[in-house]
Amino acid sequence: MIDLLRQPDAAIKAVQSERLREMLDLCGRGHGFYQRLWSTTGVDTARVRSVDDIALLPLTSKQDLMQQPEAFRLLVADLPLEERALWEVIHTAGSTADPAPIYTTTHDYHAYLFQAKRVAEISGITDRDVIANLFPLTPAPMGAFLRSSANAFAVGAAVVAALPGAQFGRFGIQRPLDDAVRIVERHRATLLWGVTSFVRRLLVRAAELQADFTHVRMCAVTGEASSPAMREDIRRRMRALNTAGATVFDRYGSTEMGGLAQCQEDGDWHNPAPEILYLEAVDTETGRPVPAGERGALAITHLDRRGTVLLRFLVGDMVSVSRDPCPHCGRTGERVVGPVVRTKDLIKVKGMLINPALLLETLPAIEGIEEFQVVVRRQDPNDALSMDELVVRIAPEMGDTATLADQVATVTARTVGVRPKVELVRPTDIHDPAGRAKLQRFVDTR
Repeated sequence: MIDLLRQPDAAIKAVQSERLREMLDLCGRGHGFYQRLWSTTGVDTARVRSVDDIALLPLTSKQDLMQQPEAFRLLVADLPLEERALWEVIHTAGSTADPAPIYTTTHDYHAYLFQAKRVAEISGITDRDVIANLFPLTPAPMGAFLRSSANAFAVGAAVVAALPGAQFGRFGIQRPLDDAVRIVERHRATLLWGVTSFVRRLLVRAAELQADFTHVRMCAVTGEASSPAMREDIRRRMRALNTAGATVFDRYGSTEMGGLAQCQEDGDWHNPAPEILYLEAVDTETGRPVPAGERGALAITHLDRRGTVLLRFLVGDMVSVSRDPCPHCGRTGERVVGPVVRTKDLIKVKGMLINPALLLETLPAIEGIEEFQVVVRRQDPNDALSMDELVVRIAPEMGDTATLADQVATVTARTVGVRPKVELVRPTDIHDPAGRAKLQRFVDTR
C-alpha cells in the first residue's frame, strides 16, 4: 500500500475526495441522523464532489451525538459481513449522565489498527516495545483502555495492563498504585501509556520504592492537558530513575477520531491516516473552514467507517490545521497545530471528561444534605503538577453521616464517571453569607 503521507497534497486530497463521496453515498442509504438532517436543511450531497466542497455539509455537534447516538450508526443491509458485524462498543463522555456508545465494526477495527500502525511509525513505537497500559477500568468501556491493546497489536509489541483506579462493582479487580509499579518493573515495560498525571504519580512512587525502571524509554501521555512544565517534570523523573530514554509522546486525540501522532516531542500532531480521517479548522458561525494558518474549531470527518459515522464533527477544541509538509519529518497530510484550547464547558479530571453542571443538578436530590460544593483541585496543593482530585464537600443535616457520604460518592461516580473524595464540613465552611453574597457551587483551583 502506498504511504499517503509521502505523497503531494493533491494526491492526498484526491483519495480523500473519493472516500468522502463513498461515505456520503452510504450515509444517504442508511444513516438516520444525516438522512433527516439533509432532508430538513435541503442539503444536496451530489454537489459535494471533493473535500474542497465539504463546507456544503452542516457541522455536527457533540450534543447531537450525545442526544441520539443510535441515529449515528450506519445500517446498510447489503454491505459485506465485515462491514456490518459489530466488533466492539466504546463510549464517549458528554453532557448527559450516560456516555454515548460508539459502534465499531470489524471494518472499523481494522481501520484503527491501520491508523495505530501509522501512529507507531511516526512516534517511534516498535515491535520491540512492551507497553504498560496504565489506564483505569471505567464503568463504561472507554477508548483509551481498550485501544492500548490495539496499538500494541498493530505494531507487534507486547502489552500488559496494570488495572489501576478506584474500586467499583462487586469484583474488586482494580490494583493499587504499588502493584502498577511492580508490574512495570516485572515485565520490563519500555513504554508507559496512561493519563498524564497518573504516569507522573507512578514515576514518583517508583522512585520512592527504588523500583528498576531502567528499561522504560518513553511515556505516551493523554487524557488531560499536558503543559510543557508537566512534560519536562516527567522527563526529569525518568532521568532520575536512570530510564533508557526520556521521551514524552503527548498523544492528542479523542474517542471519535482515535489518536494523532507527533514526529518529535512538543511538535504538531500528524493525521496518521488521511485515507480514513479528514481534519479541518472551522468557523462555527459560518460553518466554513478558516484560512490556512488561522485558528478555528477542530472538525473531523470519517471517510471510511461503517459503525458510528460522523461528518464535520466538532471535537470541542480550538486549533489551527496545516497541510504544508512537516518541517521536521517531511510528511504531508493535515497537521493539528497547537496550542489546543478546549472550547466546551466540560472539564477533565483524572483523564475523564466530566460535566460539572450535571453533577450540580444531581446532588440536591440527595436527602440529608444541608449544603454542598464540588471542588476540583490538586492532591498536593504545593505541587502544581500533582494529580487531579474531585472533592464533594457536604454539610449534613443530621443522621448517619457515613451512609450519606457513601451515597454522595456513589451518585457522583454514576453521574460523571469519577469517584470523588467526600469531605464532611460545616455549612459555613462552604458558604458564609457574611463573607460572600453568592455561594460558589463549583470551584476549580487547579
